[in-house]
Amino acid sequence: MIITVLDEPQDLVNIAHVVRAMKNFGFQDLRLVAPREYDAYRVEGIAHQTRDLLARVRVFERLEDALADCVHVVGFTARGRSVKRNVQRPRAAAAELLAAAETGAVALLFGREDKGLSNEALDRCHRLVTIPTAPDYASLNLGHAVAVTLYELALAGGAEERPFKAPRRAAPPATVEELERLFADVERALAVVEFFKTRDREQIMRTVREVVHRVPLDQREAKLLRAMAIEIGKYGERLADPRVHLDRQ
Repeated sequence: MIITVLDEPQDLVNIAHVVRAMKNFGFQDLRLVAPREYDAYRVEGIAHQTRDLLARVRVFERLEDALADCVHVVGFTARGRSVKRNVQRPRAAAAELLAAAETGAVALLFGREDKGLSNEALDRCHRLVTIPTAPDYASLNLGHAVAVTLYELALAGGAEERPFKAPRRAAPPATVEELERLFADVERALAVVEFFKTRDREQIMRTVREVVHRVPLDQREAKLLRAMAIEIGKYGERLADPRVHLDRQ
């Protein structure tokens, strides 16, 4: 189990951003240590559709109580430390964190927005993680730091291998016959609007074929483009008919 622990968070909006990031990447357990303000109703107003996660939030007065049942604690800090510590980057730490979570609760510990983690809090950490940033602007917003970390954990857990959502209305590939009809309608439409007047018709149509074959199109897409070409041709014919009045604006 991966637990996000915020030590003395100062801003309710930042808590909401953390909750949203946790919901985005599939993490459910948040612990708050002595928050300056916390109101689940207001947080849900910022991080919509997170009521299930907010129902699991636990609030503690002391950090040691929030970490008591954890088997592995990782502190996130942007500051360099003079004392030699086990420092990692988020991507390198992710696999170790997931492995540790198989044996017990793992805490991702983040400090307050203005001061970060105290030395006393860092002393409780098995590892430290520093997110790489520009050297002259190392401090990340709390919500951003949590989002980066949970993203790396999601990737390490195989999120990148999940398939994309299938289209709502899948269609089989367009057949050669359907594509030839499309090319004929496109050529007819271009002729009607005099596109070939100063251009080489054969070369233009060969380029159109190259573009379409590069995609390739499914049947629904081919039909849509055919319909567009047919309407363009009809409109051009109406423009050329002196008996028909059209508003050209």
